[in-house]
Amino acid sequence: MTDGRRFRHHARVGLGDAAPDGRARLDALARWLQDAAYLDVVDAGFEGRGAWVVRRSRMEIERFPTFGEPLELTTWASGLGKMWAERRTTIAGERGGAVEATALWVFVDPESGRPLPLEPEQVEAWGTSAAGRRVRARLTHDDAPAEAPATPWRFRRADLDVADHVNNAAYWEVVEEDVEIAREAPLVAEVEHRGAADAGEAVVRRGQDRWWICSTTGATHASIRLTMDA
Repeated sequence: MTDGRRFRHHARVGLGDAAPDGRARLDALARWLQDAAYLDVVDAGFEGRGAWVVRRSRMEIERFPTFGEPLELTTWASGLGKMWAERRTTIAGERGGAVEATALWVFVDPESGRPLPLEPEQVEAWGTSAAGRRVRARLTHDDAPAEAPATPWRFRRADLDVADHVNNAAYWEVVEEDVEIAREAPLVAEVEHRGAADAGEAVVRRGQDRWWICSTTGATHASIRLTMDA
C-alpha cells in the first residue's frame, strides 16, 4: 500500500448487486468503485469543482464478493497527469472477497465536457500518494474487426446518470448478459470508454473475449476485454 492520502468507504453486497449464484455482478463492482471515487472527491473538499469522467477501468478479481458480504474500499491516487489522474482501489470483503482496480479519470468541465487542468489544490491533495508518478490518458483497445458479429442492444433510461449519459457501470451489463461467470474464478476485466451513449438503441459486436458497444451508426462508445482463468 502506498503512503499519502487514502480514503476508505464501506459497502455491502445487497439484493440488487448479486447474481443468482450470490456473487457480486460486474456492474455492482463498477458502481462501488465510482462511489468510492466520488466520496473521496467530496471528502477532499472538491465537490462541484468540475466533473470526473472515467476513461479506462481495470478490475483484477481474485475472488468475487458474495451476497450480504460487508466490504471495505480503500482508494488513492496512484498517478497524475495535466488533466487526468489514475486511481487505485482495493475492495476487501469480510468473507474473502478481493478485487484490485485501477482507473483513469479525466477532469472535465461539466457544461462543455472539455478536459480541464487539475487545480493546484487537487495536485497537492492527491499528489501525496501519487508520489510524482505521471500517467497518460491514451487508450489501447483496438477497434472491432469487420467480421465481428453484431447483435442489437438497448440502453434504458434507468441506465442514465446525473450527466444524462449512460453510466459507466451499465456497460458491464452487456457482459453479464452474454457469458456465464464462475463465482470463484480469478478474472481480469477491463473497459475503455471512448464516447458517451444515450438511452436507446445500440449495437454490441463480439469477438472471443472482447465486446464493443457501438451506436447504430457505428461509433464505438466502449470496449470491454475479459480474461477468465480456467
